[in-house]
Amino acid sequence: MGTVDFDFGDETVIVTGGSAGIGRAIALGFGAAGATVINADVREEPKMDDEDVPTHERIAASGGTAEYAEADAAEPDELASVVEAARDFGGVDVMVNNAAVQHSESFLDVDQGAFDTLLGTNVRGYFFGTQVAARDMIERGDPGCVVNTASISSAVAQHDQVQYDATKGAIEMITKGTALELAEHGIRVNAIAPGQIATEFSEGWSEEARAAAGEGGDGDGGFIKPVPLGRAGRPEDNAGAALFLASEAASYVTGELVFVDGGWTAI
Repeated sequence: MGTVDFDFGDETVIVTGGSAGIGRAIALGFGAAGATVINADVREEPKMDDEDVPTHERIAASGGTAEYAEADAAEPDELASVVEAARDFGGVDVMVNNAAVQHSESFLDVDQGAFDTLLGTNVRGYFFGTQVAARDMIERGDPGCVVNTASISSAVAQHDQVQYDATKGAIEMITKGTALELAEHGIRVNAIAPGQIATEFSEGWSEEARAAAGEGGDGDGGFIKPVPLGRAGRPEDNAGAALFLASEAASYVTGELVFVDGGWTAI
């Protein structure tokens, strides 16, 4: 297959939840493509046992420009502060709403506290993350784009995941609705929808949910039905899709969900 070299030189990218997993892979991808990257996360250190270098330091070590900004994506004021800080680099050009929390539990047992936590990060964070970035782009007269991290859960229900699925379904409609409203300003909004991603997808699942999903190292990625491509995804599998959606190659693409799931939703 052919290769693609993205060039985001002179552009500033904010990635929420960029310290680990998919967010880290996306941030590193933009950094490698020449962008100035701001990792907005509640923690600076990576979560993985085999990683000990913060995302912004990894980018800087490779010759790029990056910063870490402590921010809770569930708090609109903190997101607004990160967007304001991006003006030191010319202003946000790409807003990647990626931070998320996951909670697996039987629908009958979910309490308000757990549900509100999911809503705060997975819904409020994406809604207001898009809003503060779009307002800044419009004020500067420099339209950019937004890339959200949705999920296969945006379209497919899963056992013990009603509360999580509901928030990811909301991200799909936030993506489509804001794409519609912001089109007049030249701002595009799209989303990637990852499937099972190795090392992090099942974090937060209950043992019952894992059993119901068939998790057990059978080579199909842990789901009852197989992944057509025969493996679980890697965080970096999502980076290419995110960079594409943020690039000029996708200049006529808005309001879309791109499933990065090895074909799982195609079955």
